[in-house]
Amino acid sequence: MLIITIHELGHIIMALFFKWNIDKIIILPFGGLTKFNEIINRPLIEEFLIAISGVIFQFIFYMIIKQYIDYEYFDMINYFIIIFNLIPIYPLDGSKILNVLLNKITSFKNSLLISVIISYILIIIFSILFFKINKLFILVLSFLFLEVNKLYKERKEIFNKFLLERYLNEFKFKHKKIINNVSEMKKDYRHLFYIDEKYMTENYFLKKMFDITNNL
Repeated sequence: MLIITIHELGHIIMALFFKWNIDKIIILPFGGLTKFNEIINRPLIEEFLIAISGVIFQFIFYMIIKQYIDYEYFDMINYFIIIFNLIPIYPLDGSKILNVLLNKITSFKNSLLISVIISYILIIIFSILFFKINKLFILVLSFLFLEVNKLYKERKEIFNKFLLERYLNEFKFKHKKIINNVSEMKKDYRHLFYIDEKYMTENYFLKKMFDITNNL
C-alpha cells in the first residue's frame, strides 16, 4: 500500500505542476488510479511526464528506503508494481505512454482505437497465461477489462469532445498539417483542410461541421 501510494503521489505532484484538475484518487490493495477532469488537448509532453512520473517517484523511493527495510519480498513487490504498470493495458501507465507515442505518429482517433485493441489482446493473453496460476491477477485483469470496455464504448464521445475542444479553443500548436477529414486530426497539430480543391482553416471547417450537426 505504501509503494502504491508513493507511485500515485508521483502522478499527482507532476499533474499539479502542470495545473491539471484532479478528479479522483483511488488506492486499492492491488494498485492505484488517479483520474483527471481535464481537456483532451493538453500537450503530449505533459501527458507523458505525468504518466511516467509514478514509476520514477516509486523507484526513487525504493532506492532511498530499501536499506532501512528488512523485508524479504520488498524488492520483488517493488519491481512487480513497476513492470505491471508499464504493461500497455488501459488505464495502466504503459497504455498512457503508448498512447502518447501513437499520437506522435498517427491521428488521435487511430491512437485511441489502437490502444483499445492492444489492451484487449493483452488482457486475453494474460488471462490465458495466469488463469490457473494466480486468481488475484485474474481479478485485476477483470477490473482492467471493465475499464477498457468503458473506453471502447465511449470512444466516439471522446473523439467528439476532442473536436469540440478544438473548435471552442484557440490552441497554439507549433506544428501544422494538411489533411482531408477530421479522422486525420492529430494532437499537438493545427490543421488545414483540403477538400474539393479548396483550403479551409481548422476552425472554419469545424464550425461548418457543428453547424450542420446542430441543424440536423
